Amino acid sequence: MKRTIAIGNKSFSFHSLKELLAKASPERSGDLLAGVAASSGEERVAAQMLLADTFLSDFLKNEIIPYDEDEVTRIIFDQHDRIGFQEIVGLTVGELRNWLLMDETDGATLKRISKALIPEMVAAVSKLMRNQDLIKVASKIKNVTAFRNTIGLPGRMSVRLQPNDPTDNMKGIAAEIVDGLFYGSGDAVIGINPATDNYKAVTSLIYMLDELREKFEIPTQSCVLTHVTTTIKAIENKVPVDLVFQSIGGTQGVNDSFGVSYSILKEAYEAGLSLNRGTVGQNCMYFETGQGSALSANAHWGVDQQTIETRAYGLARCFDPLLVNTVVGFIGPEYLYNGKQIIRAGLEDHFCGKLLGLPMGVDICYTNHAEADQDDMDTLLTLLGVAGCNFIMGIPGADDIMLNYQSTSFHDALYIRSVLGLKPAPEFESWLQKMNLFDDKMTPVEMPSSYQFFLNASSL
Repeated sequence: MKRTIAIGNKSFSFHSLKELLAKASPERSGDLLAGVAASSGEERVAAQMLLADTFLSDFLKNEIIPYDEDEVTRIIFDQHDRIGFQEIVGLTVGELRNWLLMDETDGATLKRISKALIPEMVAAVSKLMRNQDLIKVASKIKNVTAFRNTIGLPGRMSVRLQPNDPTDNMKGIAAEIVDGLFYGSGDAVIGINPATDNYKAVTSLIYMLDELREKFEIPTQSCVLTHVTTTIKAIENKVPVDLVFQSIGGTQGVNDSFGVSYSILKEAYEAGLSLNRGTVGQNCMYFETGQGSALSANAHWGVDQQTIETRAYGLARCFDPLLVNTVVGFIGPEYLYNGKQIIRAGLEDHFCGKLLGLPMGVDICYTNHAEADQDDMDTLLTLLGVAGCNFIMGIPGADDIMLNYQSTSFHDALYIRSVLGLKPAPEFESWLQKMNLFDDKMTPVEMPSSYQFFLNASSL
């Protein structure tokens, strides 16, 4: 599929759709590290011009990773809605961008055609869009999910309460949970990254979370973000698991490195459903992704990291997840070098996931050796709030002392809800008011009983 374009007195050639996608991508350190990025701004513009004139149907004729050699490719193509695709079959990537931005193309229309789009098409159109384009289109889409509360409704933003502790200390974790609840965090999930994948330690955390949730009748879901096989074992032993978690990627190779496959994920999904623990819905899966994971596993097939990331969403949507979030700056500056690249990647991932029908959240984060700071995270948080992000992270002081990275705090969640007039999930909002933690304007209440509430919770 060699294509050539002349710009001025220079000629640029691209030998495959894979190369065209990579060189049309906005600059990021991971693609430079992989040797797939455009060598100049001119080459990037040339690739974008040719990509804009590429028909969507070409993506169905040119696999960027071979069908016979990659499970994720097979899933993407086998589950493609070819009947629905007829609505957009004649469009080029550039025409798709224009169509997405039209006011007449509303959220219901985008939801209807989501499965007619394969991830490579969505990644392609994102490469032609400015940040404001990514925000405008994403803001139209409401992908609503439910378990013990309802996430993704208009005018609402949820928060994962992330009470990690480097030693899995129960009282420390309980204190962090209570702190987060006081600030209105925790409606997306109360989710712990355990310090160890040890089965006994993991199940102890699950029991503690479930006891705390039941004691205070909190309408939310809990999750210990252990490996999916550990969760399956817990479910088999009747441990009170709410959400089934797993990190996933956009190629079979990266999923092999995570120790998972489609069949293992399907087994976990069915196990989670079998418990029937949801009260207002049964979306029981929680996936995390992140640009750069395939390159770090040497499983990227020469494909740019943003396209690989979007392919992970094609796998995720097979399992009707409650939550999907891109941990956007977590891997480090080798993949997203600075604040500018992290901001762009966060907006791309959110847009692509939502357009593919997923309930997207973003862990707005960076590592301490990246050229980024909390001002960059404030900017991305604000942009994602405008874009209609389903959920963000809530971490004490925005500093995860177990995973050693910087994210967003309980105060950051209060900020974005306040400035944009957003609320928690409706069931969780009612609980906050019933517990006298928030008033009817969704402002935190200073309670004389706060100390006793903490003592009761942390004594678990």
